[in-house]
Amino acid sequence: MTITMTKPDRDRMMEQNIHLVKIIAYQVAVNLPPHIDVNDLISAGTIGLLESIDRFDSSKGVQFNTYASIRIRGAIMDELRSMDWMTRSMRDKSNQLEKAYGEIEKKTGRPAESEEVAKFLDITTDALNQILSQVSALSVLNLEDLGVNYDDGMDILECIKDPEGKDPMTIVNFNEVKRKVAEAVETLPDKEKLIISLYYYDELTLKEIGKVLEITESRVCQLHSQTMHRLKGKLKKCIGAGI
Repeated sequence: MTITMTKPDRDRMMEQNIHLVKIIAYQVAVNLPPHIDVNDLISAGTIGLLESIDRFDSSKGVQFNTYASIRIRGAIMDELRSMDWMTRSMRDKSNQLEKAYGEIEKKTGRPAESEEVAKFLDITTDALNQILSQVSALSVLNLEDLGVNYDDGMDILECIKDPEGKDPMTIVNFNEVKRKVAEAVETLPDKEKLIISLYYYDELTLKEIGKVLEITESRVCQLHSQTMHRLKGKLKKCIGAGI
């Protein structure tokens, strides 16, 4: 049960957790075109933080920063969708990547190699890496991406680590969705699983992950983009078709 806070308590919660908004906003902004103002993302994230303070239920045994991070990221992604900033070309490239990963992995029963995806798309591996960088801003896995009619706009991978932080879903069995996503994550190559763990669970930045893996930040960005498109290609059919 949520507890009504006094204004001083609410203000104190805001002051103690506003850093989460900036961290998440800059994490998202690093993958966006330069014309997107990070201050707009921070404003949207602040609204998400306020909502998380008002809705947080400590009796569910979830840490506040975990719950708040989910709502902040969801508010930021809602703001990006409302901007409709992505070009048709970017969307088309993203959809082509999802299709390539999905069809190759369905046929082979294993993670698709970069060379196979490049061949499927009739491009070079260098061109594939360039595309992965270009569409990296689309590298968020939302319920809407999977054809599920749910209006929260939250990142699925964020929600997996918070089994009690969501309101009851009336359209889909969210626990079943999480199970399928978790199973899909387990099929990822080891390096991609590690990136998922470091980014979504340990909340490292792409730059920090690069230092851990001893690769460049831009390469981490490409691998994260590749991982998200791989997951979307794998999950759209099994979740979007019904669970």
